Amino acid sequence: MTVGRHSRTFPARRDALPRVDAFLGEVCAAAGLGREACLRLTLLVEELFTNTVVHGHGADSEAPVRLECEVAPGRIALTYEDTGPAHDPFAQVGAPDAAAAVEDRPVGGLGVLLVRAMAQQVEYRRAGDRNRISLVVGTAP
Repeated sequence: MTVGRHSRTFPARRDALPRVDAFLGEVCAAAGLGREACLRLTLLVEELFTNTVVHGHGADSEAPVRLECEVAPGRIALTYEDTGPAHDPFAQVGAPDAAAAVEDRPVGGLGVLLVRAMAQQVEYRRAGDRNRISLVVGTAP
């Protein structure tokens, strides 16, 4: 595994997702990560990125989304930053009511639950004009 820091900035546009995925693939390859860890990291970032575009900016935007991955033995620490309005996506998300019918459940929030469940650590903070989400994802099989 190659330990190191990798970063890149993308526009908050849906058509940037293939480039985001390619960047994450490069990080995974450089780190020698297995397929499962790479897919998990990609899924988490795609969820955050889509939320930034759709909910943070309301549509495609040229606003920057910065990804920084720090690869260390057994983990990847990801810092995800966007310039959308201040919003802690983890503040008010609770477990869905499993007894409720799907059509009776509120829309939204499941992706954030997925992020929280798949990451070992999740933290949000506002840093100046940026939302900053820090995640730690295990790389062990």
